[in-house]
Amino acid sequence: MSLDKSELPKTEDEWRVRLSPEEFRVLREAGTERPWTGEYVDTKTSGMYRCRACGAELFASDTKFDSHCGWPSFDEALPGAIRYVEDRSHGMLRTEVRCANCDSHLGHRFDGEGFTPKDARYCINSVSLRLDPREG
Repeated sequence: MSLDKSELPKTEDEWRVRLSPEEFRVLREAGTERPWTGEYVDTKTSGMYRCRACGAELFASDTKFDSHCGWPSFDEALPGAIRYVEDRSHGMLRTEVRCANCDSHLGHRFDGEGFTPKDARYCINSVSLRLDPREG
């Protein structure tokens, strides 16, 4: 279940209380977890990936693919779930992806790599996600 915008923390101090130190670093300070360390890198479980900060639905498991990059990769986000921000840090142009509901940092989107027919790779920090497994 997703938190309504009125239920979301209003300050970074409130987020700090709600999240673990690592979750706060990645979700609220736009950090990155080390490659190959996240709990969802190799997960094949069916279900819905949600924002760990607010519970909003972000990615269906059938859009996840193995890009061998060290982070969970998806080729499509749910419509309206993501906010896109130009990121010129680290001497390159990237597209940062943030949760449209709570504005938490999730990772980056890369286009034109040819991994899937949709030609997009959402490279997402596992700590930004929570998998809601599908039963059956």
